Amino acid sequence: MSESSPLKITELVLRDAHQSLLATRMRTEDMLPIGEKLDQVGFFSLEMWGGATFDTCLRFLNEDPWERVRKLKKVIPNTPFQMLLRGQNCVGYRHYADDIVERFVKKSVDVGINIFRIFDALNDLRNIETAIKTVNKCGETVEGCISYTVSPFHNIELYIKMARQLTDMGSDIICIKDMAGLLTPDATRTLVREIKNSVDKPVHLHTHATTGLVGMNLQAAIDAGVDMVDTAISSLSMGTGHYATECIVAAQKGLPRDTGLDLNLLEEISNYFREVRKNYAEFESDFKGVDINILKSQIPGGMISNMENQLKEQNAIDKLTDVLLEVPRVRKDMGYPPLVTPTSQIVGSQATLNILTGERYKLITKETRECVLGKYGKLPASLDPDLLSKVEKDGKVIDCRPADLLEPEWDQVVKDCKGKCTTEEDMLSYALFPKVAIAFFKKRDEGFPPTQKATAPTSQPESTPATSVTPIAGSATYTVNVNGQVFSVQVSAGGTPQQAISAPIPTPEAPPPGPSLTGISVTSPLPGSVFSLKVAVGDQVSKGDVVIIMESMKMETEIHATASGTINSIQVQEGQKINTGDNLLIIA
Repeated sequence: MSESSPLKITELVLRDAHQSLLATRMRTEDMLPIGEKLDQVGFFSLEMWGGATFDTCLRFLNEDPWERVRKLKKVIPNTPFQMLLRGQNCVGYRHYADDIVERFVKKSVDVGINIFRIFDALNDLRNIETAIKTVNKCGETVEGCISYTVSPFHNIELYIKMARQLTDMGSDIICIKDMAGLLTPDATRTLVREIKNSVDKPVHLHTHATTGLVGMNLQAAIDAGVDMVDTAISSLSMGTGHYATECIVAAQKGLPRDTGLDLNLLEEISNYFREVRKNYAEFESDFKGVDINILKSQIPGGMISNMENQLKEQNAIDKLTDVLLEVPRVRKDMGYPPLVTPTSQIVGSQATLNILTGERYKLITKETRECVLGKYGKLPASLDPDLLSKVEKDGKVIDCRPADLLEPEWDQVVKDCKGKCTTEEDMLSYALFPKVAIAFFKKRDEGFPPTQKATAPTSQPESTPATSVTPIAGSATYTVNVNGQVFSVQVSAGGTPQQAISAPIPTPEAPPPGPSLTGISVTSPLPGSVFSLKVAVGDQVSKGDVVIIMESMKMETEIHATASGTINSIQVQEGQKINTGDNLLIIA
């Protein structure tokens, strides 16, 4: 495509814009009335699915995410629908077996998704192979992503190599995904130009406004011949979000890259979403300005502000500078992973632990350990030897594609869903989020309650988690705050984790325990619900045995016996909601 061709626009208002600014809480009912006008604009595509929207529909909004696509397609029949797909993670938070990924992609096509933007947090392209092949087979469009970051091991040559690999893998479009807003005008110009000179594919730029350079970056990309750019309608733009659609349209008016889009129509759409935004005021991000420090620390702006607030609450605000300096050191030790979900959370949590404990890697989280062991994919650079030696006590580093270690899952999903749901869509929802899906199915069967504004902590966008850590009772248990949500992390000295990080589900307090029994009580290290009981009264257990599996905000967590003995009492049941510190069982 020549530099005189019209610039194409992907509008983000139905997905990343409200994910970045309103904690992904926009309901389908607030999207449908403006659908006809959105369809009239002539956007290259509407990004309206994927990322955190799938989980949020089930968990918070009492909406079927599959139905959202169908409803919107009826009122927006002409504009291609685009989604963000996390490669082997689909829209979840772990690697799923290939059969799940294939079915998810095929069903997404069935309901109306046309363009799949596919990325991997570590730029390990093995983790997106299955998704790309499946989209190709379905005859839809693949946007293969380069997750942009800056380090001694990330440079133009590497990104050009990735662009060529993505092309060879079957990508129809190459997307530069600047999730943390780290691009500068010169870097943008060079990257776009060199990729276009190296591959015969359109180039699409996604970037955020956090550093304040976004307008200059987009103009540099346009001058270098970028084919498509992401923007968000002005009433849901800037801050941790994106550049305003109208600004780009106005800037190119009458020029060779004129978008041809109607500013009057865009104004009508902006006015509509300005009113809609008021419905979600409680979810507004606290970060609304510019933070140029991101270019030095590479910590997303929301992450910095949240760290500051949490450290104030612990009377440790004097540690903020130390934590900010520690994040790049941890990132270096871990092989320079790009800071995007989930690696930004992993690195930020570990850095804060290092500072608050006064000793680097005295305590190591489960996620840090698994990342170092290759269970998220291949890290970009070599690991710190001391960190590696501590982590290797728990296993050997794998060098295969992580999903190669997974057995097919679909047949088991079908068995698990018997009597709970019947459609393939529901079974896929269950495969990705078992506990959340079951709760959703139950509420759907009973009839959803009237729409209410949920009360929940404001979160930052998917790509910019904010993390801080507070020590709580016991030398090896910490509270980790990510995007305003409290996580409990239990780790042992020397780096052997006892509990995974798990986020809370707002729950009522558990009923009081039964009569007091003698023995050692195993208490809950985090709020959530009991996913399954692994023991019964009278069973013999050894210290460290798994006794309960809890489910809490997107992942399962094993609860271990704190002593050897006999299970004297179980004080919870499967499905019960519990809070941190609640008694689970007693070992005599």
